[in-house]
Amino acid sequence: MTDKLSQSADKVLDHYTLFRQPEYAAMFEKKKTEFEYGHSDEEVARVSEWTKSEEYKAKNFAREAVVINPTKACQPIGAMFAAQGFEGTLPFVHGSQGCVAYYRTHLTRHFKEPNSAVSSSMTEDAAVFGGLNNMIDGLANAYALYKPKMIAVMTTCMAEVIGDDLQGFIANAKNKESVPADFPVPYAHTPAFVGSHIVGYDNMIKGILTSFWGTSENFDTPKTEQINLIPGFDGFAVGNNRELKRIAGEFGVKLQILSDVSDNFDTPMDGEYRMYDGGTTIEETKQALHAKATLSMQEYNTNQTLQFCKEKGQEVAKFNYPMGVTATDELLLKLAELSGKPVPASLKLERGRLVDAIADSHTHMHGKRFAVYGDPDFCIGMTRFLLELGAEPVHILSTSGSKKWEKQVQKVLDGSPFGASGKAYGGKDLWHLRSLIFTDKVDYIIGNSYGKYLERDTKVPLIRLTYPIFDRHHHHRYPTWGYQGALNVLVRILDRIFEDIDASTNIVGQTDYSFDLIR
Repeated sequence: MTDKLSQSADKVLDHYTLFRQPEYAAMFEKKKTEFEYGHSDEEVARVSEWTKSEEYKAKNFAREAVVINPTKACQPIGAMFAAQGFEGTLPFVHGSQGCVAYYRTHLTRHFKEPNSAVSSSMTEDAAVFGGLNNMIDGLANAYALYKPKMIAVMTTCMAEVIGDDLQGFIANAKNKESVPADFPVPYAHTPAFVGSHIVGYDNMIKGILTSFWGTSENFDTPKTEQINLIPGFDGFAVGNNRELKRIAGEFGVKLQILSDVSDNFDTPMDGEYRMYDGGTTIEETKQALHAKATLSMQEYNTNQTLQFCKEKGQEVAKFNYPMGVTATDELLLKLAELSGKPVPASLKLERGRLVDAIADSHTHMHGKRFAVYGDPDFCIGMTRFLLELGAEPVHILSTSGSKKWEKQVQKVLDGSPFGASGKAYGGKDLWHLRSLIFTDKVDYIIGNSYGKYLERDTKVPLIRLTYPIFDRHHHHRYPTWGYQGALNVLVRILDRIFEDIDASTNIVGQTDYSFDLIR
């Protein structure tokens, strides 16, 4: 390139304007012409238009051998998230360095917090001979350097394909004095090639509880009035966990969150670096065995764990992302039932204020059509709330959704006249959702940051309300659960609706007759 570049030390351009400069435009065009050997612009446009058709949708939904942009991440991410909700716990990923770097980055980009985890750094030799030596050295280094109170071990694809035995490896490492014999090292097998992050979360929570509660049945354990609560994998956990604790305080209920990440993913900037912050303590985890009940805020995140708690003689109950009026009602009534205490007047007031807010805004929500995607529990919770608002959830999609989940969603849809046009799609991905939106248009998409490419393609606005949110900041600090959380979600949706109304009515003398100051 002979042209003088526009980027210099004296004139620094941001990347989103830099590559629009003439020299870069010429470079990209030359690369396309000389090296890409692509089809003509006309042919690309023709095929692009065809992919919006019913004919293409039928072919798209018939595919079996490939997944395109699924609404899930892999198991170790969920396991790492779960482990970081326990005090002083260092996640130890038995696998390659590249894998753990990805997991850390994924969580860091969403929560905007440094994310501590280590790896056994398996390479080619470990892939052939096994990773025992990596485990022995890795646990010793992690314990000596980072001084955790607990090390939680999880696996990657490599360790699972060769069949490394975590229980045996950890025992060998303790025999070699990598860590003290009584030092807690719970573990979970989390192969990334099956399941998803919600399965990894479930495996890790069960692994930690098993480590402290033992594996034998114990129906006769004396029970306290404490209630355990497992939040599940939740991108809004900082706000939601704190909201749950606030609600428990209003109730006067002894509530113990198992895996509380709210402080670890929201550390202050006060001059002190916290490698670990907050979380459920080891003593609290041990004592949680004696709780009278364990509640799961997300059924599909805790299938194995709830069964384990039930085997320990605890009453269990499961919810599907308690967002909205009815879902919060159900949670509070369960807390009232278990504690023997009435729902506090303060929370009843919050409920009334939420209902009032919905009434104030229902004309703007009525008849709006939505596509919703994400984890199974989020999709159920979001669908229920949209129906309460008088909106119409049309396409509800979850790659981790099962046939059982589809039936659950359909039951929710059938319970409201606003659900008549809705349908659930389990095991599908965002390329399926693209076909659905092009052939059966909606007004808004609700999902995560990956939906911005759908927004650009389909011209349907995206509202970011679930994990991961990479391209917006600090949403995770505000709750979406409970009456207060539902109000936050309502405002988020309404703001986008009003922004779109303003954007479509702002041409002077043509469309600005509805460019109103009051909405």
